[in-house]
Amino acid sequence: MSQFSLYLKRVIYIFCLLWLTTFSSQTKETVRTGLEYDFGPLQEKLVSEGFDEKKLAQIYRDGKINFDMKGVSLFFIHRESNVNYNQYPKALSITGAKLYMKIYDSELSKAEEKYGVDRELITAIILVESKLGKTVGKWPVLNTLSTIASLFDANIRNRLWEYVSGSTLFTLETFEKKAARKSNWAYNELKSLLIYAEKEKIDPLTIKGSYAGAIGIPQFIPSNIIRYAKDGNMDGRVDLSDHADAIASIANFLNKSGWRKGITDKKARWVIRQYNPSSYYVNSILSVTAMLKG
Repeated sequence: MSQFSLYLKRVIYIFCLLWLTTFSSQTKETVRTGLEYDFGPLQEKLVSEGFDEKKLAQIYRDGKINFDMKGVSLFFIHRESNVNYNQYPKALSITGAKLYMKIYDSELSKAEEKYGVDRELITAIILVESKLGKTVGKWPVLNTLSTIASLFDANIRNRLWEYVSGSTLFTLETFEKKAARKSNWAYNELKSLLIYAEKEKIDPLTIKGSYAGAIGIPQFIPSNIIRYAKDGNMDGRVDLSDHADAIASIANFLNKSGWRKGITDKKARWVIRQYNPSSYYVNSILSVTAMLKG
């Protein structure tokens, strides 16, 4: 056999190995992540509650929606205590937050006057939620909420359990309970997202957020956008990527949750817990607020 023929066979052999490895990996990933899921049961559920069947079909036929197994698994692995809230009450973060208050002094003054919420508290929330608007999330929110909402389907839950069972401390029973709770939550948030997108004439496929479906500078979930979001710059629409809208929306949320000038520390903690129930979060917000006032 010639040297060339031997070399050619080796090249073909290596190519075949690589192809088989890639194909096997892709096939396994397709099975594990459920990329072929069409969200049919979810669409039927939405249509039964009055959503437009043709519009839904167009959205889910787009090809940009898939069952995000990796993303939804974070709900069963992530722990709030693992979030490093200690990074915010630091000199560098406080310096940036004070500069933010100077840049958006007018917007903060209007919010403070109208809603009675301290500018330092509003700024502290924007710092912790999105690093002053720099980190708002890159996850497609419609995709996220559709995926989690679909956990009402037993077959989908079983596939997710297979995916996360090796990396979570949950028992199957605990997983089932949380999956049912999260599915109901996500379904209601999905409805709010679709309503918001329709009202503001936004393509829902373009809305990005955190892995948990929180949107914009204030990291509002869709139902809170419906309830609390405000048009801070008076341009006729609510856009939470706009700082004026974000500032007004946070102030309105806190006001509606019971914030008043001079409230007690206990009441202040209770109000902030309405934004995020984590004690780590509440402590961080109050620490940053105090440093900004100091």
